[in-house]
Amino acid sequence: MSAATGPLDPEQLEIWVGLATLLERLPTALDAQLQRDSGVTHFEHGVLVALDAAPERRLRMSTLAGFASCTLSRLSRATTRLEAKGWVRRMVDPVDGRFTLAVLTDDGHDQVARATPAHHALVRRVVFDALTPAQARHLGVISRSIAGAVSDVPVWSPET
Repeated sequence: MSAATGPLDPEQLEIWVGLATLLERLPTALDAQLQRDSGVTHFEHGVLVALDAAPERRLRMSTLAGFASCTLSRLSRATTRLEAKGWVRRMVDPVDGRFTLAVLTDDGHDQVARATPAHHALVRRVVFDALTPAQARHLGVISRSIAGAVSDVPVWSPET
């Protein structure tokens, strides 16, 4: 059995257990805070934030699904919930009618502004306060490297 196909060595297993635990605990904490304080899931908040950062606060649904690492079906269900709250609307892409745009409403922008401070406080407490600045920078590099190994879809960034 080669090292590439055999079991993880003890150090790899220790690292993997830490990462796997993080992957279970962090989404639960983020969802709980956002549901309690803002009535949205972390996924829905991410959709709103991506739209808020986009030019004209609109993105093609297919582009948004790529940023959110989800299927169009999952995004459509979330968008329906956000539409019901008046925070997002859909429209046909005027550039290419084959596409649908998700558009953040003014109320949606206000929701992002209301939800973001408490969300950032939690992120700061559970991520950045637990790390040195150098560790945080390394975490960013490592996270993007792993995300790139999982999928060739570019990782969303506020500048996108």
